[in-house]
Amino acid sequence: MTSLINKIFSFSKNLNQKKYFFEYLKNEKSTSLLFSAIEDYSENSEIRYVGGCIRKILSDEIIDDIDFAVNLKPNECIDALRKHNIKYYETGIEHGTITAIIGKNKYEITSLRKDILTDGRHAKVEFSDNWFEDASRRDFSVNSIYSDIDGNLYDPFNGKKDLELGKVQFIGDVEKRIKEDYLRILRYIRFFINYSKQEHDDKIKKIIKQNISGISNISSERLLLELKKIILSKNFLKLFKDPFCEEVIRLIFPQLKNFEIFKRLNNLAKKNIKKVDYILLICLMIMDDTDNVDYFLFKFNVSNVEKKRILFLKKFYEQAINKDSFSEKNLWKILYYNGKQALSDLLYFEIFKTKKNSKKLINLIDFFEDKEIPIFPIKAKNLMEKYNISEGKLLGIKLKKIEAKWVNNNFEVSEKEVAQVIEG
Repeated sequence: MTSLINKIFSFSKNLNQKKYFFEYLKNEKSTSLLFSAIEDYSENSEIRYVGGCIRKILSDEIIDDIDFAVNLKPNECIDALRKHNIKYYETGIEHGTITAIIGKNKYEITSLRKDILTDGRHAKVEFSDNWFEDASRRDFSVNSIYSDIDGNLYDPFNGKKDLELGKVQFIGDVEKRIKEDYLRILRYIRFFINYSKQEHDDKIKKIIKQNISGISNISSERLLLELKKIILSKNFLKLFKDPFCEEVIRLIFPQLKNFEIFKRLNNLAKKNIKKVDYILLICLMIMDDTDNVDYFLFKFNVSNVEKKRILFLKKFYEQAINKDSFSEKNLWKILYYNGKQALSDLLYFEIFKTKKNSKKLINLIDFFEDKEIPIFPIKAKNLMEKYNISEGKLLGIKLKKIEAKWVNNNFEVSEKEVAQVIEG
């Protein structure tokens, strides 16, 4: 999918993106095959682009995914794909979603639906062949825009106009929409900071506040995923300039305490914010001198790799920070013991944390960019052979002492120094 999207943007550079996006896709083998497979299935079968990809192309944004809607039931959609030898897997077939695989591209295809029963977290759905019913169950007008292969829009709730006006408009009754899935409170915040050109509607603010306790119905996994999308949003910093959006995020994520950092970013931090990922930005918001980091990690199930990154920064800043903490020598040690990701996290964290522009930190990032982790040249078997030492705990202790001496001496150690450790 990434390669296809990159080709689209290379093709449409400096051109009318809206026009050439659809033109390119129409001529792209994988998408044209998908349209053919569905439309050949029956006289009335139809497939359309839907949701985020349409919203983003209309807003001249980078498209990171392409989704489709079909007026076929899931089993019919599978049958249509099979007849054209298109590989697929069942992503969430109970909710009507199938992923088609064509070459290196993957496309999510979802059958038209209408909600039968909702509980604030999930919806029981019934499949439909009615495009308006499917549009009516969506959250915002800007997400209920469909397009055929030629770029002709089906826009029953005037989402295109709302995009142009910068209006984040719920479809139908606001409270009903929110109670169907309380995650829509967070989705409203994300869409508001990215698309709104207007003030919040007082009615929407009131309803969100009245229903915010419903967030407790949402799994921590879904909450964290939506937080990630907010943090990676193009207008993430707008969150800290909008009192209502900030209030909602604080209520839902009380662990995010350090919002002030983002209200006083130095110029270097602003310039480099797109170079860091959401985990580093979360670290900036949760790190303090309490057990807040541990509470966040207890509440939200991040990956082991992400947890390791967070705990490294926590441990580093729990120590006394002095002028040597960011010396080149100490940073080499961090690179060796903790790896390149930890070193990068530390330097960028400090850039964002400090109130001053620090050219030194940027220079250090540039310096270490192409540096490799040093390799300890001495092996246990070498010591066993040369000094007639048996394998065991004592050998391990000696090896660790030699390694520490090697690290502290700029990754150099002489034969004499090795012998002193062994014989000491």
